[in-house]
Formats: sequence, structure tokens, C-alpha cells
Amino acid sequence: MFGIFMESFVILKLYTGLKLLFLLSALAWGYLLVTEKNKSIRTLLVYAPVIVVALFLFPVSRKGFVAIGLDGETYYRILWTIPFGIIFVYGICRLFEQHRRIGLLAGTVLTIVCGSYVYKGAYISKAENLYHIPDTVVEICDLIGPEDAKSRVSAVMPEELIHFVRQYNASINMPYGREMLVNAWDYYNAVYEAMEKPRVVDMEELLKATREEYCQYIVMSKERETNQDPEECGLLLLEEIDGYLIYEDPVTVQIVNEWQNYYEDDEG
Repeated sequence: MFGIFMESFVILKLYTGLKLLFLLSALAWGYLLVTEKNKSIRTLLVYAPVIVVALFLFPVSRKGFVAIGLDGETYYRILWTIPFGIIFVYGICRLFEQHRRIGLLAGTVLTIVCGSYVYKGAYISKAENLYHIPDTVVEICDLIGPEDAKSRVSAVMPEELIHFVRQYNASINMPYGREMLVNAWDYYNAVYEAMEKPRVVDMEELLKATREEYCQYIVMSKERETNQDPEECGLLLLEEIDGYLIYEDPVTVQIVNEWQNYYEDDEG
């Protein structure tokens, strides 16, 4: 049990970073503990965070988390329920409620000095459009996406794009998703094995796998090496978008169209 407690403590330490903004939130929490009279706010911003941290560190909580079928690797997400930012901001507002301009200035300066520029992070970039996903993905999805909202298409995407496709157009199915990018999950997918694992893509193996999954489109980086020209293997190059080649597989398209026509006639 002690080992589980220490693991959870390390997760808490890594999550908070024990950095200055966390310290400011802790100080604001202490101030609210002493001064806040509103019972609802005390429950939400003072008592609830302590209860969450206590349950998070309690070894039985983690064992129960895993026992009900949840992934132990995502246990840290329980800490997302603690509104550190809101605690800090509300604490500043309460502290300077009689001097709002000074409070605004003080809160702004503290946030800038104690925080870090978010766009320095490896996983955060400035939005290119209203969808907050790369323009490249929008253009590719607009090209291959079905015109009918009730219809669906299937496409193979490079692993760096798969996170965004589902966010933009749920009508585009993919044979694999982000689960293939987490080594600890150790999933197997024949299309992924043929598309991403080899240094040089074997087109026969790739097409065998994609046709078994009825993938109408294959999107590949222009820099990706293949043992044969995809067009010589029967694929139709639709367009090149920002270094990505978008291929259509006429064989799979014909099969899918025949199925659709069959079901439409059957329903008619």
C-alpha cells in the first residue's frame, strides 16, 4: 500500500510541477480557507480540492480505479477536477475586491512572472483556423469526405494526422486511431503494421491490409518511401496537399459503391 501511495504522490508532484503558479494557488486556497464565508464556494474551492487530493493519494482509490476496468496510466486525470486556476483567480479577486485595478494588475503580473508561455510547449501551437486543427487536415478531409452527411468513407492517415481527423469530420473512418501510438497498450493492426512500421512501405502488403478494411483512400507523406509507385499498383492520385499525397483505391471504391447500391435497392 505504501508503494502505491508513493507512486500517487509522485504523480501529484509531476502534475502540479510544484511550480510558482501552483504555489500561488495554494496560497489563494489558504486565504479562502480563512476568509471565504459563502458555503457553496467554500465547498467547491476549499473543501473539494482537499478531498480529491486525499482520495487520489489513498491507495485503495487507485486499486478501485483499476479494478473497475479503468487504465491505471490515466489515473492522473482525477487531478483535472481540481480547479487550480479558478482558485488562484478567485483568491486574487477576493483579496483585492476593494482595489480592483490594483488587483487586476497584481494578478496579471503574478501570472506572467510565475507562469510560462504556453506556445513553448511541444503539444501546443497557435490556431490556424476556427477548428483549432492544422489547415492541412481540413483540406484533406474536405477533399475525401462524403458529400452526404449520412454517408461514410474510410481512409488511412499518417499517424501525425489521425488525432485531428476525427475532430473535424466524424464521417471519415480510420482503421486505427491514437491507440496505436501508445506503446504500453500494445495493440495490433495490420494496416498500421504495413503503413507505419517498415522504413520502406511494401505496397502489396499495404493494399492487402487496406482492402481487407475497405479503405477507399490512402494518405501518405510525399517523403514516405515505397517499394513501388502507388499509381503503378492501381491507386489514383487525387491531389497533393502540403506534402501529403492523397490516393483513391478504385478497387475498394467499386466494392463499397456496389454495397451501397445493393442496400439502397433492397430498402427500396
